[in-house]
Amino acid sequence: MAGHYVVRNVTRPDPDLVKELREAGVATVHEAAGRTGLVSPEVSPRQDGAVIAGPAVTVSSHPGDNLMIHAAVEMCQEGDVLVVTTTSPSTDGMFGDLLAASLLSRGVVGLVTDAGVRDIAALREMGFPVWARAVSARGTVKATPGSVNVPVVCGGQVVRPGDVVVADDDGVMCVPARSAAEVLARSRARIAAERDKRAALRSGVLGVDMYGLREVLARLGVEYVDEHPEGAL
Repeated sequence: MAGHYVVRNVTRPDPDLVKELREAGVATVHEAAGRTGLVSPEVSPRQDGAVIAGPAVTVSSHPGDNLMIHAAVEMCQEGDVLVVTTTSPSTDGMFGDLLAASLLSRGVVGLVTDAGVRDIAALREMGFPVWARAVSARGTVKATPGSVNVPVVCGGQVVRPGDVVVADDDGVMCVPARSAAEVLARSRARIAAERDKRAALRSGVLGVDMYGLREVLARLGVEYVDEHPEGAL
């Protein structure tokens, strides 16, 4: 039987790097990472307008059991994001306002889980953002071992302790710690390029010209005509 562990030590990235990735946002970071790292959209924001980023503290739990979430709270530090997964699919409400209060006391900035949450109105009132697969009033027990700060799979993405999790209204993105600096550099370049493109589009430049799409349309056989050759359809 595999062991169960609570790993105390996590190597966390530079806070300034995390801050810039948060400011860049999920969509930009996803593109900068080569369109990798995006968590399934089934893990969706349960509030509007929240934007977070932070090192991952990971939890592997038995479905219907939130024992290991309680164990994970002690491992959390200010600025962390708690990432909770289950060893088989679950939509039970494993997390609510009481655990959120505990995490807020540690400075945790939010929760990402491919299981369920509940007390959603209270979580919104508290200002504790969550991204979850489901909202469900079904409760859980505290009886089965799991692990904290081990690699997990959340929404189809491998998340390791200390990876940078970015989450906003567009979804959730995981940036491996080993490539976070490179992804940030590419994010900066994209932001600068998009600033220039945005100004050009506002001035009236068309996207088909900016991106050289007229040649693409022609190559694909798309014709510009004044009237449909077969008349009105």
